[in-house]
Amino acid sequence: MEIRQILAQFDLDQRCNFEYAGAVREVTPYLVRHLQPPPEASFILWSDLDDKTADAVIDGEIAYFRQRGHSFDWKVYAHDRPAGLVDRLMARGFEVEEPDDIMVLDVASAAGPLITLDAADVRRLTDPAQLTDVVRILEPVWNENFDWVYKRMSGHMAIPGYLSMYVAYVDGVPACTGWTYYNPGHFAGLWGGSTLEAYRGRGLYTAVLAARVKEAKERGVPYLVIDAGPMSRPIVARHGFVTMTTAIECTLTIGEEDGDPRDAPG
Repeated sequence: MEIRQILAQFDLDQRCNFEYAGAVREVTPYLVRHLQPPPEASFILWSDLDDKTADAVIDGEIAYFRQRGHSFDWKVYAHDRPAGLVDRLMARGFEVEEPDDIMVLDVASAAGPLITLDAADVRRLTDPAQLTDVVRILEPVWNENFDWVYKRMSGHMAIPGYLSMYVAYVDGVPACTGWTYYNPGHFAGLWGGSTLEAYRGRGLYTAVLAARVKEAKERGVPYLVIDAGPMSRPIVARHGFVTMTTAIECTLTIGEEDGDPRDAPG
């Protein structure tokens, strides 16, 4: 398929029809929302708006979540309608992150280091107790608290075939991590790629990526997709990932100023 066709399939599989374990999926005439109990964040991945409907729908969603007392994320893709959707959200108090490239790999075309056996000690985690190793990598890399990993990921690991967690070790030290979510459809999603600073430049990110590509190929998944930021973008591009579109995470915090309890996103 051409990139335009792949993007259309991505919108269908990974946005419009997407289901997330533990979240309640609600379909409205204009969008799909996913509701999670606090402190997990609720979110909107797909909308179909135009200049006539956008303002009313946005205001309706703000009122809906304000009534629930729950902050939420709205992920806007560059090809979403109407143009300027991010600006409309910002005008209503949404905080906007830097855009990520949404990049895709045709798994059948994977070549080079992605299909070559590597000497790195990359392991797929099978016991939730091993998630301590994942947190030991994520927290110093991102300088954030990742306690949410234990509850969320342990629950998702218990669902057969849904989540695959990987860690690369150097002399027994957890040094790099990344995971894959397998949802119904043509795509599996790559997330979490992180390497401790002291171990960068050794090919560990590529080794963890290769392990996930190998699994996807064995499972017959046609495409792998990744939200690539500045650090991962050049690495995955070297290995055949191409940009389909970009996406911006927009977050509205429902705080005490609204008379509602504040929910810190997980």
